[in-house]
Amino acid sequence: MCYSISEFEDKFPSMTRSIIENEGARQNALRNLNLLDTAPSESFDRITRMASRLLRAPVSTISLTDHDRQWFKSMVGADLSEIPRSEAPCNYAIQGDEIFVVSDMQADARFSGSILANAGIRFYAGAPLITRSGYGLGTLCVLDNKPREINAEERQLLLDLAAMVMTQIELQNTIGRIDPTSGHPNEYQLFEDLEDYGRRHPEHERTGILIELVSQEQISHGTRVLGAAYTEELVRSSTEIIRKTGGNELPLYHVGRARCLIFLDGEAGANWEELTGRLDISLREPVICSGIPVAPDPVFGVYRFKGGAENSRDVLRRLFNAMDDARKAARHVASYNEIGDRAYARSFTLLSDMLRALESPRQFLLLYQPMVDLKSGRCIGAEALLRWRHPVLGEIMPLEFIPLAEGTALIRPVTDWVLNAAISQIAAWQTDRHISKLSVNVSARNLDEGDLPSRIASLLARYRVDARHLQLEFTESALLSYGLHTLTQLAALEEMGLSIVIDDFGTGYSSLSYLQKIPASILKIDQSFIKSLSTSIHDQKLVRAVILMAHDLGYRVTAEGIEDRATFDLLASWGCDEAQGFYIARPLTASAMTAWLETRSITA
Repeated sequence: MCYSISEFEDKFPSMTRSIIENEGARQNALRNLNLLDTAPSESFDRITRMASRLLRAPVSTISLTDHDRQWFKSMVGADLSEIPRSEAPCNYAIQGDEIFVVSDMQADARFSGSILANAGIRFYAGAPLITRSGYGLGTLCVLDNKPREINAEERQLLLDLAAMVMTQIELQNTIGRIDPTSGHPNEYQLFEDLEDYGRRHPEHERTGILIELVSQEQISHGTRVLGAAYTEELVRSSTEIIRKTGGNELPLYHVGRARCLIFLDGEAGANWEELTGRLDISLREPVICSGIPVAPDPVFGVYRFKGGAENSRDVLRRLFNAMDDARKAARHVASYNEIGDRAYARSFTLLSDMLRALESPRQFLLLYQPMVDLKSGRCIGAEALLRWRHPVLGEIMPLEFIPLAEGTALIRPVTDWVLNAAISQIAAWQTDRHISKLSVNVSARNLDEGDLPSRIASLLARYRVDARHLQLEFTESALLSYGLHTLTQLAALEEMGLSIVIDDFGTGYSSLSYLQKIPASILKIDQSFIKSLSTSIHDQKLVRAVILMAHDLGYRVTAEGIEDRATFDLLASWGCDEAQGFYIARPLTASAMTAWLETRSITA
């Protein structure tokens, strides 16, 4: 009896799930080999030429069965790169471990209308390419333009040639899984071994110990002084020490420039502290690199898990987290900390969700905090403050997600979103003359983008907003970490008519000589100096001196974080120009900002 696909799924649901899962595993095995869509290779072409000659077939191919196509890694006697999987005899060949033969394709209802049959192919014989785990990747096949049969000797020959193809694939794959410096398996082999261990020992407890021989700063410095030999000799010597100390039976992997990983099984894992103690002593002995003794500074990250309960990449990630905790805390050893890992997982979630948030009409939004002139009390503008209302995690503050974006390419689209929203809001407010200027926080990382001025100019033109109504705020500490290119970009922005604000002034811990170079017109005193101003004589002296100095240098001064009348009055008496803070108003939505202005009967 024949069933349609839907009938088959309804009648045999468990079998359908098994087929889908096996196909998914087969696809993973195929992808892990990194062969699809790669360039032709003489090592494979040599086998197809041999198959064509020995089996007296005009066409021979090595093909791989992808999700919906049959892709040819090697082909002799024809010129095709791929055909639909549904029309390929290879799709049937990978389902068994024997030769699949079609004596006459034009007489076979499955293939009579296929691309191969229409091209004149009549005969097909294919030997499956099977991994050690039993997954059929594709075939080595021979084709002829006339019907024919295949005898037992030819069948065995085709199977032998297919085995040669798999040997070549495994050899090519193995080369990519051994680190050439240490000669030990790399992380790609680690992932496969962990998954295999989990299948064979799902309930066995295992302890991973990740060893960082020296810090990343030491690697950078050592490589500058001693060259590439520094890490190479360090790793070679250290892996020998690990072997001697821990025993040759320990699985040892090289998973970073100066990072090694070992595993302890069963009861041995419960005594990991004893081994890490011995390793710590042994690995601190000086290592000779290019004739110079170098002192390693190892740290250890430890994670205990059940073989079948963890994804292989999660195991390595958690070991990295533990090792990083040890390095940051200046401790020799740290175990995986689930609470700390949740913070990393949260960061990953935020980064993963950020692009979707930018495309959503409800997640990212700007709030506006009024800025007033301290002499007149009139509202002269506002600062645009970005907020993220995550659908699951709730409100996320910029202090948490902006540094994450700055570490990736996401900071560009985030800044573009903010600038677009802010400039369009300026245009809306211009119609009722409520706000004359809007201040926007921009990451100093954006100054690396050569087209930042032109992107801002394009937005100003689109919304017909004069550049004088826009201020860009850059934190002092961020500006101090950038060089000549920063000054060029800032100068270009200032020439457009924008005002440049140095935000968080006083937190940069640097010489004030940079004020002579940066083309800024406003200093914003950090709120850490303002919050205790009414009660701290020290802060009063400091803030008053900053205001006098800034005025002497030609800067306007803004104070942020004002929370009481006494602070407001002190700053006004010292000649501070602008102020913002909860005493004046909390951050408001655009409509609430308009209402706030109307209740105060203030015009810009």
